[in-house]
Amino acid sequence: MGGLFGCVSKEDCLNDLFYGTDYHSHLGTKRGGLAVKSAKDFLRSIHNIENDYFRSKFESDLPTLHGNQGIGIISDHDSQPLIIGSHLGTFAIVTVCKINNIDELAAKALNNKMHFLEMSGGETSPTELVSMLICEKGSYEEGIQSAQQAIKGSCSMLLLTDNGIYAARDRLGRTPIVIGKKNGTLAAASESCAFPNLGYEIERYLGPGEIVFMTAEGFEQRKKPEDQMQICAFLWVYYGYPASSYEGINVEFARNRCGRALAKHDRTEIDFVAGIPDSGIGHAIGYAYERNIPYVRPFVKYTPTWPRSFMPQNQSLRDLVAKMKLIPVRELIENKKILFCEDSIVRGTQLKDTIQILYDYGAREVHMRPACPTLIYPCDFLNFSTSQSRLDLAGRKAIAEIEGSDENFSSEYARAGSEKNRAMIDKIRQGLKLTSLHYQKLEDLVEAIGLPKEKLCTHCWDGSSYF
Repeated sequence: MGGLFGCVSKEDCLNDLFYGTDYHSHLGTKRGGLAVKSAKDFLRSIHNIENDYFRSKFESDLPTLHGNQGIGIISDHDSQPLIIGSHLGTFAIVTVCKINNIDELAAKALNNKMHFLEMSGGETSPTELVSMLICEKGSYEEGIQSAQQAIKGSCSMLLLTDNGIYAARDRLGRTPIVIGKKNGTLAAASESCAFPNLGYEIERYLGPGEIVFMTAEGFEQRKKPEDQMQICAFLWVYYGYPASSYEGINVEFARNRCGRALAKHDRTEIDFVAGIPDSGIGHAIGYAYERNIPYVRPFVKYTPTWPRSFMPQNQSLRDLVAKMKLIPVRELIENKKILFCEDSIVRGTQLKDTIQILYDYGAREVHMRPACPTLIYPCDFLNFSTSQSRLDLAGRKAIAEIEGSDENFSSEYARAGSEKNRAMIDKIRQGLKLTSLHYQKLEDLVEAIGLPKEKLCTHCWDGSSYF
């Protein structure tokens, strides 16, 4: 997915930029980058962070990076920030985006005798493409709006200019941007958890498609927000950090309510509730509270060296990370009936191994309660649940096993409680060797988040989408 951070101050802001960007490390571990505007020039640093932490890679660069304004990125794709010279002026840019029509837009640019510099593996850099679309217009504001209208998918961005920073949220608000403020400094971030320890207070959440221009004196709205919003509901379920809030709704708070909703429909006899670390814990605490059943940790997570398991690009490496980071506690597992809350079941490959470990350590029963409905549709808007094969999704694979094909399947599979929905879930349960498996109902998830359904993107569960 990726996360961005930018700040502009009356004083040198490198410390805030460095730590503020680092607070987005849970969103990706492929590349990190910083760019600052000094009194004389734009400076930047980019590192591959697949095998090390952001802070470790960038600490040695800090003595050479100084300025009163800067932007940073944790990227799951292309190298960023880019520094662009144009008729609009020189600017640096970072994006959190997924451009589904990138080949079409790139071909159009090449037909107009444009060219691309940032090519990797023969692929066009999404961030360079966005910058090119911006530079086709007569102003930054006009260019940003034009780029977002042209893109099919999603795109939020920060532009660092000579005079300040433009913050622009995706036109349907699929990814968030929040503005923070402290004396003499403004910041924009994907995650509000970047603010408290740096002394910022949340000033406002940008609306979908909104553009603001930030200086050390304050910020000005350059484009009003759109009426329609489709923020990714999965931010609250999994991606978001527990201390972050989107649209004023805290992630951990929403996860607790998800767990309570799961518990209200459940009377399974168990010894205790547990959460698959880390994102399953908030759901499990809510479940345990609602049913007044003990919350126990039969797995502990080894955090010093192992990242979140979705991050590595290679599936075998993801599986290795998932296995190595969770250490079982035999004394809490043996001869127990255990119910686990999990944020979701995407492919199920890692979870299957985790469940087998529980049985190997003597568990009598293993029950699973995912905090969201069954994932059926690959994400078209962010880099989550995106796969070369949609059959990698556990739900889609189960449908294919039942129907003989996963094409043209009935929408009944997405309707909780329907005969086809129950058959799909039982097929997944059998594959994972679970004692029982019950998913969250979509209406309960929406209620737990607290926004109207029409303001949430729920495409990966029910196939609904807005462009």
